Amino acid sequence: MPINDTQLAKASTAGMQQIAAGRFFMGSDKFYPEEAPVREVEVDPFWIDTYAVTNREYERFVGETGYVTVAERPLNPADYPGALPGMLVPGALVFKQTQGPVDLRDWSQWWEYTPSACWKHPEGPGSSIRARARHPVVHIAFEDAEAYARWAGKRLPTEAEWEYAARGGLAGASFVWGDEMEPDGKPAANTWQGDFPWQNLLTDGYERTAPVGTFPPNGYGLFDMAGNVWEWTTDWYVARREAAPSPCCSASSEDHRERSYDPAFEDIRIPRKVVKGGSFLCAPNYCLRFRPAARSPQMIDTGMSHLGFRCVKDV
Repeated sequence: MPINDTQLAKASTAGMQQIAAGRFFMGSDKFYPEEAPVREVEVDPFWIDTYAVTNREYERFVGETGYVTVAERPLNPADYPGALPGMLVPGALVFKQTQGPVDLRDWSQWWEYTPSACWKHPEGPGSSIRARARHPVVHIAFEDAEAYARWAGKRLPTEAEWEYAARGGLAGASFVWGDEMEPDGKPAANTWQGDFPWQNLLTDGYERTAPVGTFPPNGYGLFDMAGNVWEWTTDWYVARREAAPSPCCSASSEDHRERSYDPAFEDIRIPRKVVKGGSFLCAPNYCLRFRPAARSPQMIDTGMSHLGFRCVKDV
């Protein structure tokens, strides 16, 4: 039976929630400096995925298109001056829990570049997604997420769209569920309980990712807008919110791309995008970023074991 236009439109937004146009106060003055200043922002209506994209969904995309993710491709040594030869092979950064307390300023204590780690092998050789079909896909670089979104007839969200949706109608609340970090004394998202990165109490029941939809949704019916995996947005990362990007093709946007480079790695010219939502590695003693206002920079070529995405669609 032929599919008419109405049926096609309905099918294209299956598994999504419609978010009405509105204005909201974006950012926070209460936590990390890069979240400030709070400012009023207006967004147009849009659809957003109810869940982060899962391994099952990404596997279908790869099966139909033959797409190869960034983590699976050979590396160009010219892009990574000074890198050790052992790191110039396909792979990604995998979290390794430490044996005891470490200097929290040195992320190399708990991140390890792992050859062959990718979306199919989240912890590297010997690991698989066979029992994780409904877990969010990870080790996704920005272009990997964009490629999936185009295939699905969608796009990636702006930072403002993502934050507006994550708030679920709770104006100014610290968390997507309210102002209390653990309502009724229980974790409301897949995050880290204990002293990061060595003591994981597993109060939430998960050492790494959890199946999407494990924890309650926010006010807009969206799941995992806090914790589980960080999610890509289209905004270039600049440290302060008053320098928010202009539309993508403007000179100002190009300026923000330039300003997104990490000043700590002057020889590595890889721009960074904003990621949102925090992950299963976020802990109050290190990264209290499982909040809607929280934001973090992420190099666009990098796959990590706590990095995924969800898509949006224009109304």
